[in-house]
Amino acid sequence: MIDSHNSNTGVNPNTNAWRKHIRQDVQSMHAYAIQDSTGMIKLDAMENPYALPAHLQQKLGERLGAIALNRYPGEGVNVLRKALASYVQMPKDFDIMLGNGSDELITLISLACDVPGASFLAPVPGFVMYAMSAQLQGIHFHGVPLKANFELDEQAMLSAIAEHKPAVVYLAYPNNPTGTLWNADVIERIVLAQGQQGGLIVMDEAYQPFANQTYMDQVARHGHVLLMRTLSKFGLAGVRLGYMVGPKALIAEIDKVRPPYNISVLNCECALFALEHAEVFAHQAAEIRQEREKLSQSLAALPAVQVFPSQANMLLVRMPDATKCFEGMKLKGILVKNVSKMHPLLINCLRLTVGTPAENARMLSAFKESL
Repeated sequence: MIDSHNSNTGVNPNTNAWRKHIRQDVQSMHAYAIQDSTGMIKLDAMENPYALPAHLQQKLGERLGAIALNRYPGEGVNVLRKALASYVQMPKDFDIMLGNGSDELITLISLACDVPGASFLAPVPGFVMYAMSAQLQGIHFHGVPLKANFELDEQAMLSAIAEHKPAVVYLAYPNNPTGTLWNADVIERIVLAQGQQGGLIVMDEAYQPFANQTYMDQVARHGHVLLMRTLSKFGLAGVRLGYMVGPKALIAEIDKVRPPYNISVLNCECALFALEHAEVFAHQAAEIRQEREKLSQSLAALPAVQVFPSQANMLLVRMPDATKCFEGMKLKGILVKNVSKMHPLLINCLRLTVGTPAENARMLSAFKESL
């Protein structure tokens, strides 16, 4: 047996010499943090609060139990691609690719578009992974501030596109963390401007199940637009499955940097099963939309509380002291998201995921007591 303390190898087991092999910008970053939700009502991550009905749980369990886990994913992935293409009514001459959540698709876009001098652009505050994935790939990211009411600053966006000529412009539709569904005419002018300078548009419709508009009806008119969605908000956050549609030639290029077998057989079968029972999830989304409106009205009636319009399954709320309210709600067993330090425009804002009626009632009570 080797005595690691007394060996004569000269190697110090406590050395940090390995740090020289880790990029300096990575060392200065913080990993994506997930809040501990043990024993709490979890309303911080925009998840669908409804579990799969019991009779469907049993059916799904039987299907998953019959899967050949000893084999790499095969034709089932293509079956899922076809099912999703049909579900979203994908335009003719378009194609679809799958990712381990939208996060992986965003990473693959950064990898495929990393040409010398490339930059990406998006409105801010927005989804943090747009900037993070670009910066990790060494691509410069330009954030264009939204207006104070979280609407797009059209002139600022058009000016930034003209100045920076970004390879990719991300537009979340609706936006996270604000829930804003931006003006369709403004969106179209930005799409056209980006196309005229030869760049790509990525329309991120992660929250589409809760919105009253989609860009899917318009996407076929453009050869430079990719539309991205996820099954996370559909009701399968734990499954980790995102998908992206776009012109065949464009999808084919990005698909070249996708890791082989990136979608597991379990992810694939769960997604197929959910699409076969899409009406169950559609009903859940309708209930969430109804609860969102009730919750919004109740919060807006409180003194010194501002609720911003939302077309997602969360509400952005401003109050005099967001940190005090956040900590107070946490003590009462309600976990929400304190976004007040994410961007100056979000000062004193909390993001509240819409839960079940019972969860929303408890959240509202804790919110009132914690103001």
